[in-house]
Amino acid sequence: RCLGRMFMPTVFSALACFAVFCHICSGDNYILDDTIGLGRAFDGIGGLSGGGATSRLLVNYDEPYRSQILDYLFKPNFGASLQILKVEIGGDAQSTDGTEPSHMHYENDENYFRGYEWWLMGEAKRRNPNITLIGLPWAFPGWVGHGENWPFHFPDITVSYVVSWIIGAKQYHETLYGHDNGMNCLGLERVRIIASDNLWEPITSFVLLDQELQEAVDVLGAHYPGTTILPEVLKTGKTLWSSEDYSTFNNDVGGGCWARIINQNYVNGSMTATIAWNLVSSYYQELPFGRDGLMTAQEPWSGNYVVESPIWITAHTTQFTQPGWRYLQTVGHLNHGGSYVALTDQKGNLTVVIETMSHDHSVCIRPPLLPYNVTFQRATFSLKGSFALINKLQVWNSKLDFKTKKPVFFQKQNPIKVSNGSFTLDLNVDEVYTVTTVTTGQKGSYPEPPPSAPFPKAYKDDFNVQTPSFSEAPNFADQTGVFEYFMNLTDPGPHVYTLQQVVTQRPVTWVADADQTISIIGDYNWQDVNVSCDVYMENEKGGGVFVAARVDKGGGSVRSTKGIFFWIFADGTYKVTSDLSNILAEGLSPTRAHIWYTLSLSVKGNYASGELNGHALWTNVVVLKPKNGWAGIGTSAFELAQFDNFSVHP
Repeated sequence: RCLGRMFMPTVFSALACFAVFCHICSGDNYILDDTIGLGRAFDGIGGLSGGGATSRLLVNYDEPYRSQILDYLFKPNFGASLQILKVEIGGDAQSTDGTEPSHMHYENDENYFRGYEWWLMGEAKRRNPNITLIGLPWAFPGWVGHGENWPFHFPDITVSYVVSWIIGAKQYHETLYGHDNGMNCLGLERVRIIASDNLWEPITSFVLLDQELQEAVDVLGAHYPGTTILPEVLKTGKTLWSSEDYSTFNNDVGGGCWARIINQNYVNGSMTATIAWNLVSSYYQELPFGRDGLMTAQEPWSGNYVVESPIWITAHTTQFTQPGWRYLQTVGHLNHGGSYVALTDQKGNLTVVIETMSHDHSVCIRPPLLPYNVTFQRATFSLKGSFALINKLQVWNSKLDFKTKKPVFFQKQNPIKVSNGSFTLDLNVDEVYTVTTVTTGQKGSYPEPPPSAPFPKAYKDDFNVQTPSFSEAPNFADQTGVFEYFMNLTDPGPHVYTLQQVVTQRPVTWVADADQTISIIGDYNWQDVNVSCDVYMENEKGGGVFVAARVDKGGGSVRSTKGIFFWIFADGTYKVTSDLSNILAEGLSPTRAHIWYTLSLSVKGNYASGELNGHALWTNVVVLKPKNGWAGIGTSAFELAQFDNFSVHP
């Protein structure tokens, strides 16, 4: 093509062709050298459970599937091999996809076994004793705010509340905290503080201006920093983390997002840890941010789970490094798109992680990603300093193949020989390479889990569990309020073991909780169903409870949920509503507090009917929307109430 043109264009075209040819043959050279000093200490790659209720369904998996999921997340040299686990300190409030119970529902109440985060931390620690554990409150019980939706007007109370959670971990879960010989009166000298788990400002300015704060804070952590920091941040001299990141649908584009930010959070922003929200998508997918986890485990009833691409992208870093390794100063961007980082244990080991993620195949949910280009390139890496004697390196590769839809994840390739102190790789677009002296990497696997299946069409739970492993009933996902197993010692009858809604004061919320409490369960595609539950109102003056069908929203949108709600009240009335307030029908009912009633709600097509204790209370109320949704139970306010013998069937 070059020669078949007029003379002058031919000269320039030939030169261009020759330049391209020479570039492909020789490639670009990158130096990996520790003689000029080292960069920052690597702190790890992690996942976040909570913020909120993102691991809710995980605990309900039967064995061996639950342990398999945990192995893919935490077991060293198997899957993601996570080095950090961050959990929500439950605050009895909606915090994205549900509520998590507080260790102190009330000021005089302490329980360090509620929820599932204690269990999850224990399982992570059992698999990796060196894992770093982090706790963060997204919300607080109402008593912390003294009736105000703000937890910092009474800082001593807030501090005491948070510290009590840490002390509870130490006293009741020693395997989480470990032994501490500190002379601190609380014995918490191993605990470190991250601030402010939000944006780089204003915390950076506060740290620079306040010496006491400077001394107290160990890590500056930001959410979704877009791989960048502000210039002033480096002036603090603090360790920098992306303390919540990713939050992206976990298909292969999500894997590309994760690959890019793990590397570039350090290359661009000197951040030495990156924590993904969320750890595992174990919540109903139709809730906000469905499948925004490193892997998916949202069907405990079937046993199905999916090891998604971000698990293996994580392994490219975590299986060949450890917290405490040091980044080299010679890290950066590749000349034709992508990035590389290099880390060493300062004992002779070297790990290089390279990513060539294209723009459109690595877009994260936030922040916006500016355009850039990535093309094929040949890259030569020259080993200097203490690495000059390395003669062979292990190679692991992943390729996100968006053309043939045949991606390859975490595939071990033949070792590469280091010749004359260097090695060369041909880097295609949308690839990840790990080149390392570490020989212990492994792509763990289990037999395929059971196939995916919808939630059972007929389901019931009598809550008769004398010693529950968890405080929540299986598959119920609390969206406002907290519904816990309860042993009713005052009832000698059939309702000794029940489910109780326990939040009695509006919590200090991060998102907009509903004014009513609600827990959802089932298949979002359910249309024509019968929902039945025994209910017991404990509030004599304003108590009210409901059963619901076709509930169409939860999470941060729970206030605007629609459905068909059948309420009874302690004042002797009932209501039927199309959301949490809009009345479709109402009337008198023989109901009052401290008596058990059976509510039955039947919905078919555009009509709904309700029964009280087996007798029709209202019939043929027209319900046009929504057409489908979950089943639900709840209360008319933040109040005590009990539920028993829940069932749903077509």
